[in-house]
Amino acid sequence: MRKATIKRATKETDVEVAVNLDGTGASSVATGIGFLDHMLDLLARHSRIDLIVKAKGDLHIDHHHTTEDVGIALGQAVKQALGDMRGINRYADVHVPMDEALTRVALDISGRPFLVFKAEFVRDKVGTFDTELVQEWFQAFAVNAGITLHVQVLYGTNDHHIAESCFKGLARALRTAISIDARAANEIPSTKGSLGG
Repeated sequence: MRKATIKRATKETDVEVAVNLDGTGASSVATGIGFLDHMLDLLARHSRIDLIVKAKGDLHIDHHHTTEDVGIALGQAVKQALGDMRGINRYADVHVPMDEALTRVALDISGRPFLVFKAEFVRDKVGTFDTELVQEWFQAFAVNAGITLHVQVLYGTNDHHIAESCFKGLARALRTAISIDARAANEIPSTKGSLGG
């Protein structure tokens, strides 16, 4: 089973993340940020990655540090659980509609971290959550997971739907990219013979 647990403690946050890449999408998420919890529950469910997230942060300041550090820890956990990435599909892309919003997500589990994030939010907040933190979370996750990740909201007017389509798009793309290709189960999907190094 491809599993990992990451613990990250700083003066700003205390985060623990556990993943099982071969799970059923079960989740237990408690970050103290309701909207982020909702997005991570969706990520687990639609990626089929079992996910446990426990985070305590300086929420009296704002949600930035906790959101970013959860992204960092989750990215590290996914990377660790993937190991040498033998047999994975590696690439995936998907279009995800969420009512009036439509988002395209494409990723490459390459070992070359890079994020292209194109989304325009209508408001500064969804509830108490700053919409600018959606990109911050994706940046932290992509860099620490070692993936090339492109997220583009093609259109949408409801910020909740826009954010949700981004997370669901990532989930569905991850689900495909981390799955094992039965025809190449013992191969590392790179002409270099290694990924992530």
